[in-house]
Amino acid sequence: MSTINDIKEKANQAEDFAHKIWLAGLGAYGKGYDEAKDRIEELNTDASKLFDDLVSKGEKIESEAKTKLKEKTTELTDKADSNIKERVAQVRESLGMNSADNNDKIDELSAKIDALTDIVEKLSKT
Repeated sequence: MSTINDIKEKANQAEDFAHKIWLAGLGAYGKGYDEAKDRIEELNTDASKLFDDLVSKGEKIESEAKTKLKEKTTELTDKADSNIKERVAQVRESLGMNSADNNDKIDELSAKIDALTDIVEKLSKT
């Protein structure tokens, strides 16, 4: 009878060993799952930090670009205004529309009108 008991004992040991192998497999799965979960959370945190860093860097670059664009726009506008004023002055001068020239011409015409008025008065008296 020791053989049947030996066989039952060996069968129980084999069953116990198979159960331990099954538990080891579950443990390995659980450990792998936990490590993967932890790694994913770590990657998520790293990705969020990287994204926030990139947004911050982008905001800084955008601000610098806007400042430079505003400076260049102001510079170009000032230069264009200066060029336009210069060109208008040249055109006015070439057309004889300078205010100093106009004042001289008005004074000259006023003098001629005064002279003509005197002549008309003298002629009307005769």
